[in-house]
Formats: sequence, C-alpha cells, structure tokens
Amino acid sequence: MEGPFKDRERFPFAKPSRNKPLQGLKVIDAGHMVAGPFVAALMADFGADVIKIEHPKLGDGQRRLEPIKDGVPLWWKVIARNKKCITLDLSKSDGAKVFKDLVRHADVVVENYRPGTLERWGIGYDQLSAVNPRLILLRISGYGQTGPYQARPGFGRVAEAFGGLANLIGEPNGPPMTPGVPLGDFISGLFGAFAVMVALHYRDLRGGEGQAIDLALYEAIFRLLEFDAIQYDQLGTVHKRVGNRVIHVAPSSTFKTRDGHYVTLAASTQSVWLRLCRAMGRDDLTANPKFIDNSARVAHSEEINGVVAAWISQRTRRDVEEAFDRNEVAYSLVYDMEDVFNDPHYLAREMLLRVKDKELGEAVVQNVVPKLAKTPGSVDHLGPGLGEHNEEIYRGELGYSEERLKHLREAGII
Repeated sequence: MEGPFKDRERFPFAKPSRNKPLQGLKVIDAGHMVAGPFVAALMADFGADVIKIEHPKLGDGQRRLEPIKDGVPLWWKVIARNKKCITLDLSKSDGAKVFKDLVRHADVVVENYRPGTLERWGIGYDQLSAVNPRLILLRISGYGQTGPYQARPGFGRVAEAFGGLANLIGEPNGPPMTPGVPLGDFISGLFGAFAVMVALHYRDLRGGEGQAIDLALYEAIFRLLEFDAIQYDQLGTVHKRVGNRVIHVAPSSTFKTRDGHYVTLAASTQSVWLRLCRAMGRDDLTANPKFIDNSARVAHSEEINGVVAAWISQRTRRDVEEAFDRNEVAYSLVYDMEDVFNDPHYLAREMLLRVKDKELGEAVVQNVVPKLAKTPGSVDHLGPGLGEHNEEIYRGELGYSEERLKHLREAGII
C-alpha cells in the first residue's frame, strides 16, 4: 500500500483513563534515543507525570530517525507520547543546577548515557541523592556501570550480539542475524520499568530509601536466554542457530503456503502434535515409532518438518487456516503491518487507536499494554514539540521568573 492508510475510521479514538495507577508519580526522562525513553513511555502510559528533557538545539536523536513524514518524526510521536517536553543543556553548570531543581521533587530519573557522563556534569547519583534522598535513578548503558567494558558505547544491536541473541538467529550455515527492531533496547526498557517499580515498592511500602539501578543492555538480553547457561555448564553444549526450527521441539518451523504466505507452528506438546496430525489427515503419523513422542520427532526433525512443509505447500493460506482452526492447532500466519491493520482480532481488542495530533491531524498507534481492569492506562497525546512545555514546567512547577527564563534562554541553557 502506498500513501496513508485509507480506512483509519475503523479504529476508535483514544479515550483518557481517569484512574491511571501511576498518577502522582513524577518521572524525569533524561535519556536519549530508545532504551531510557522507552522506560519512561511505559510509565507515562499508566499515568506517571513524565518530563522529557532534550538538548535545546539538538533535541533527542529520535527526532531525526526515520520514518519521517513531511518533516514530522513518526517514531518520536510514539516513544514520546504522554510526556511533557522541556529543553535543558545538562552539560552546562547552570543546566545542572536547573536539573537539581527538577530532581528535588521527582520520584524517578531515567538516563542511558555512557557511565561517568552524569558525574562529569556534576549530577551523578551522589549529587542527586543529596538533593533528594528518595530518588530512584535508573542507569541504562551498553555494558553496565562497572567492569572492563564499562566505557564502551553500546546500543540495542550491539547488546543483541554481546548478549548471545544474534548467535541464535539465522540459518545454521549463514551469518548471525538481528531482529528488524532494536529489541535489545526494548527488552532493556521492560526490565528497566520493572526495576523502577521494584525500587519504588521497597522505598514506599518497606520504609526504604532511594537507590541507583545499574542495568546493562546486554544483561537484559542474556537473562532471556534462560537455559543456555545451565546447558553449557552441565552438558558442555553451545546453543547454535537452527533457522526457523525450535531445537527442542519437532515439528517446528515456518512454512510457505501455495499462495506465498508463511505459517509458523511448533508442536510443543503431545496434544498439539495429535491435533496437527488430525488437521493434516495424517493420523497414521502418530503410530510411527520415529514420531511417537517429542524426543523421537526431534531426532527425525528434518523428516517430520518436511512432511508438514509438503502438506502446507499444497494448500492456500485460507485452506491451512480452516484446517488448523477446525482442529485447534496452535499456529499463526506471519503478519506484516498490513495484516495487523486488517485483522478482526486486533480490531475487537482495540489494540490500535486513533489519536489526534496537531502536526499529523490524527494517527493510529498501539494501545497501552497490558489491559488493567480497574486502573487502565491510556494514550492522551502523541510526542510533543521541542520545548513545548518549558513555560508550564519552569514557570508553573518550578516558579522561575520570566527574567530567569530569559537569562537561561540567552545562555543556551534551555
């Protein structure tokens, strides 16, 4: 499809939630690009009062990343949604003083600069906690705040390689591959948001105090590899990439239909295997000693995957869907965004919403995840303009005079 989506009206407009669970929580997003800002975006979705800090001249690097429509950065619209945007040069001494004024009444600061950067600017955790002992400071970096690699730059793709994930993606005889999105940044964002909530629980419900959180991008990736470390320790086995197969389950792969669509499945339990055989009209396979249980099927995975591939390749997408749905096979078509926008399940669960925006008119974005029954989040607005909330924050919240704001502007601080 070329040009904007033409059936946008099918999606409902976003509705504000009046009872967001993080209302009253003050978060300063002092990060840049993806990992740190994604943490703050998740918290903003559930009502945290997030102040996004950007350099007064450069802004956040996200504003210059594609996709861009008529000069409007579209990714920025999503990752900065529900935030208030101010400008502030943290590298200048006067900027550091202003930052401490902001921190004085904050609950959380999120940053993802290289280790030592905040200390060089005079706003490390020691300085900030002296201003606000209850402060939670989340520090995301490529390799962590300690260790021989701490000074190395790092981002999602680097973390996916160093954390062991890229080694598992791709064909056995091909190069390691990475996902089409910065998964390392997003996974770290999820861990970061979780870590902040754990620290807040300790502070607020167990009589604790503020603390710094050290989160390395690669460690978030590495934690998800789950059994790889114990497998290597106990068996000496190095987990390698095996294409689209799941190494411990058969049949499992991604298969092509007669009309060029892709279907993925994994017979991860015996009941799924039996239903798959019934759907294919091949109950005879269930009695074959080579396929009698998962261990036997894994030993003959190439053969059984070939049987499934041949069956699917002779049928259209609709034929496969009907047979698998009728027999309750766990599977999915491999969706692209056009499929998502036209799928009735996405529509029924309101996973896509229209949000009004003064630059785009309106835009369709993902709804808040997950869905809380009593205290749902909401998308109230998309990413603001550079410094759009300077007056509200500096005058309204910090009580700065117009004269002081003029001085800060002229000095390039805001």
